[in-house]
Amino acid sequence: MCSSQPKDVLQFCPKCGNDRFIYRIDQSFYCKKCDFQLYINSAAAVAAIIVNEENEILLTRRAIEPNKGMLDLPGGFVDLMESAESALIREVKEELNLDIDQFTYLMSSPNEYVFAGFSVFTTDLAYICQVKSFENILAKDDINAFEFYPIKEIPFHQIGGESIVRILEYFIKDKLSITNL
Repeated sequence: MCSSQPKDVLQFCPKCGNDRFIYRIDQSFYCKKCDFQLYINSAAAVAAIIVNEENEILLTRRAIEPNKGMLDLPGGFVDLMESAESALIREVKEELNLDIDQFTYLMSSPNEYVFAGFSVFTTDLAYICQVKSFENILAKDDINAFEFYPIKEIPFHQIGGESIVRILEYFIKDKLSITNL
């Protein structure tokens, strides 16, 4: 199996095309010909935790790779020059046709997202969201279904991303500790 790590995939300088493009210990690449330096940084992504009136969490089914068919939280990448909050609102609208009414930041979690054989490292920013209504909910964009699960019955073995598992575990632990006071 081939590695998806940038140090094993990137071979040529994106500026001059030279093959003297070396990986360095500081997680950067350096071109010995044109002095170009490329750092491998984390991309920002958002995840929405949406709970309905029955205290069930809304999960989506991925329609595309990676993790096609697995459960996920609604969300996605933050576009260039876009705030995380704008991305959250946009992604929930694109994927589920839902309008976020209110949101609160919950936590962040690192993630490795392997796409087309290349590891993209993300920092997933999780938000607890309230939507105006579930009346027009519709699976679209890169999801093909949505499902509601009681908080204590989430099938963690069906969730594709490790960061999403961590986010949900944190949310559930926090929510259950508040309700058990």
